[in-house]
This record gives sequence, C-alpha cells and structure tokens, in this order.
Amino acid sequence: MLELAELLAHGRAVVLTGAGCSTESGIPDYRGPLSRARPRNPVQIQEFVRSPDARRRFWARSTVGWARFRDAQPNGGHRALAALEAAGFVRSVITQNVDRLHARAGSGAVIELHGALHRTRCLGCGDRASRDDLQARILASNRGFAAHGARLAPDGDVDLPDEVVARFEVPACAACGGVLRPDVVMFGEAVPRDRVERAFAEVDAAGALLVVGSSLAVFSGYRFVLRAHERGLPIAIVNLGETRADGLATLRVEGRAGEVLTSVARALGAGGIAAE
Repeated sequence: MLELAELLAHGRAVVLTGAGCSTESGIPDYRGPLSRARPRNPVQIQEFVRSPDARRRFWARSTVGWARFRDAQPNGGHRALAALEAAGFVRSVITQNVDRLHARAGSGAVIELHGALHRTRCLGCGDRASRDDLQARILASNRGFAAHGARLAPDGDVDLPDEVVARFEVPACAACGGVLRPDVVMFGEAVPRDRVERAFAEVDAAGALLVVGSSLAVFSGYRFVLRAHERGLPIAIVNLGETRADGLATLRVEGRAGEVLTSVARALGAGGIAAE
C-alpha cells in the first residue's frame, strides 16, 4: 500500500474503474474470480433493436433486479476515491460502471464511459426519462412481477425462467409509444466519440493512471492504459486476478478495491481519513 500511496502523493492521478470497484457494494462483476463460474450472455444491441422477445427478456429481468441495483450503496473504495479527489491526489475518475456510485460517494469529476442505468431513452423520439418512473409504469401493468426472487447479475438484472418472462408486458415510451432502451452503451455499441475524447484528454493531463477493479479485457477501458503507456505515465493496477495490462503496470496490487483504497487514503491523510 505504501508504494501506491507514494505514487499518488504527487497528485493529478486519473483513475479508471471497472466492475470490481462495485462488488463490495453487492453488484457482481463479469470477470472476477466468482463470476467466471457463472458465464453470462448479455443482450447485444442488434438483437435488442430487432427482436421484441429480446426486449421482453431484457425489461422483465431488469424489472426484478432494479430495486436492488438502485439501492446499492457506495463502498469504502468509492468513498476513498472521493476523498482522494477532494484532497487533490486524484484529478478525475473514468468509470466503466453504470451504477452512479462514484457520484453518490462524492466524486465530482466523473466520466461515465457507458452511461448509467438510471435513465431510459426512446429509440423513436429520443425522449429521456427516469428509470424509477419507468419502474412505476411497469409495475402498474405487471402487478407483483418484481416479487420474483433471483440473484442480482452484473447488468442490474436477474435470471428468470422463460415462462415468467413470457407473461411480462413490455413498456413503451410515454411520449410517443416507441421502443425504450436503457440509456447506456450496450454490448455491440461504441462509446460516443466525444466521451472518449474527454477521457483521453484527462489521461493526457494526468500525472499517473490508476486502474481499479477491471480486468481490462474490453478495449473500451484498455485503450486508456495504452494511452498512458504511450505517454510514459506511471500505471498502477489494483485488482483481484490478472489483467490484460499487467505487463504495462509500474505497480500491481492484488486486493479488494475498498480495502486497498481506504488504506491508501488513510496513509495520505485524505478527506479526514486518519493515518494509521
């Protein structure tokens, strides 16, 4: 932990976070040690757009999982990063997560690469709306549906039997009656270019890059490590298990994000977190 604290002590670090940053909040990851035993086949955007059955499956599963996903609380890792930002050690957070937990923990400079599940968007008129408002409409036409119990999945949804999904009434856009989608980057889609450029600009202005809770298997996040490496920046990685960028890392810490980052924040006296 001391080496990581020393790396961050110079300030201006940009942090890239993945699902492993939120597992201590009860949100599963895709490629962590436990998740690898439960392979997932998330819906692809092409299938979602063309298939009413795919949309029925997506919204049925999301309806059951939404309350638990929405109510997840920031953990020690989120709070430590907010404290490190407030103390000037962290410049910004680039997150691959769609749970809004960094903002809720108090981080002010956050780029949500993949958006957030807290809003929906219409494929027809483009209207954006609150996911909570949609949940109320869904439950009005699918009474008792959210009572189905199942294990929460990385997307904030749950696995449901086909016969349960078949009974689900799919919601439509309240503004035009069109097809609704989550306001996130779905599998098979590219991150909006302006968002990528903002993230690259943050890396270019940084003094170091800290990766937290990501295997970096997806290029969406890995490209920022490549950018940092090209610029000769120190790269630190905090993760459980190997990552795609281990060979590029200046420092590698094996551990849970909350435990590691809380210790680092204490060591730096960040945000009133007392040094041990």
